[in-house]
Amino acid sequence: MSRSRTASRSDVADSWSAFRTAIGWLGIAGRGEIVRAVFVGHPSVLSVMQAAQQWAVESSPTGSLAEADWCPALRERLQAYAKGERVDFKDFELELPDRTPFRDKVLATTRRLGYGATTTYGDLARRVGHPGAARAVGTVMSKNRFPILIPCHRVLAAGGKLGGYTSPSGTDLKQRLLDMEQTAHSVRVA
Repeated sequence: MSRSRTASRSDVADSWSAFRTAIGWLGIAGRGEIVRAVFVGHPSVLSVMQAAQQWAVESSPTGSLAEADWCPALRERLQAYAKGERVDFKDFELELPDRTPFRDKVLATTRRLGYGATTTYGDLARRVGHPGAARAVGTVMSKNRFPILIPCHRVLAAGGKLGGYTSPSGTDLKQRLLDMEQTAHSVRVA
């Protein structure tokens, strides 16, 4: 069962780390055992650092981050995922900001999308009981602080079009992730 927590402020500093993967530079930030943000699609460690610092100013209780090898288990799984391995991230606790019942349903349903599976914004809206709310689903996806862990890249626009992807690499990375998952999935199934 996936766990999530309402965002809260405290005097405890967040930690973060950045690392190179087969899909570019990634970063993770959190406090204790709780994941607070994931940064994907960066061309350099400096780019990850800038994104993490911007996030800290906007979201971290102290407005700063301590650099550390935070959550090596998550780092290792993200690196394995980036190599095309099927990895499950559901056991990591996420601190979800700006919670609403709609947002929670959309993110929880997206988190359950299987490796190599895709859906559309409209279908996801129907699944959470809000047919006609495809744009609202797209807005939730665009604000997802946990790409890959909540696999928003698996959510497509109508007709199988890519739609958007919020990362410095944009839809190029979204397509790359989808292709990687489809290739790995078909190799395992065949």
